[in-house]
Amino acid sequence: MSTLLLCLTIVFAAGQQGGSAGQQGGASPAQVVESSPAEYALTVGDTIGITVWDNADLTGKYAVQPDGMVTLPLVGRIKAAGLSVGAFESELTRALADGFLKEPRVLVALDQFRGRRVFIFGAVGSPGAYPLPEGQTLIEALVRAGYGGASQAVIVRPKRPGGPTMPDDAGDAEVVRVNLKELEKDVEHGSLARNVPLKDGDTIFIPRNDPTRIFVSGQVRNPGAYSITENTTVLQAIALAGGVTESSAINRLRILRIVDGKQKSFNVKITDVVQPGDTLVVPERYF
Repeated sequence: MSTLLLCLTIVFAAGQQGGSAGQQGGASPAQVVESSPAEYALTVGDTIGITVWDNADLTGKYAVQPDGMVTLPLVGRIKAAGLSVGAFESELTRALADGFLKEPRVLVALDQFRGRRVFIFGAVGSPGAYPLPEGQTLIEALVRAGYGGASQAVIVRPKRPGGPTMPDDAGDAEVVRVNLKELEKDVEHGSLARNVPLKDGDTIFIPRNDPTRIFVSGQVRNPGAYSITENTTVLQAIALAGGVTESSAINRLRILRIVDGKQKSFNVKITDVVQPGDTLVVPERYF
């Protein structure tokens, strides 16, 4: 597990525990971070799947009507909007047990939701649409979708919430780019300043290609590609590659960089700052 993923998971778990404690103290549902689909608050237009064991007439899919009610056989109209999926399941079970069925076994699942939602795509374990609880942030969305490690998140925020919007089709939508490596540093220091609050209709895209990557080659112990944070120096880049070998010539370091579509070579010092896309070359010492 990456350092960032571990940090995000810890923070998310802490938030859930804090939310549960707040709920016991009388906090409103909007103040409690939802931790599972069973806690999603139903709204008008949602479709729920209801299964009642040994009663096929009740089993099926039902829509939450404009007045917030669901109409079912036997029990008639029952309130759904504003209740969590779990709470509605409990209410329906009680209603069926009140003179209709003996010890009813009921399962309610969210089939389609029309409430607040975000879309998550790219390098995550479970891409798709997710319900958006009040106050949810980027960290919580990444953990929920199975984020496995990347360097950047792109949030596309359309003026009018609708379906998912990819970065290439953003048009007049607001585009927010979050450097996850910088977010990792913030979290390690106890800061969530870069943890963007999400809005209804946001599309979160995690690129599979790393836009913060540099290459370190030559006389280093572990040549290869490395993700960097802002203001990473040549010395820090060399440290990422395991340090120099005994045959290195650190007085002749150079960087290969694409400038105006052409590759150029620059002599650099260990205090200089590298840029994403750079290739840092550590030459061999003259004998």
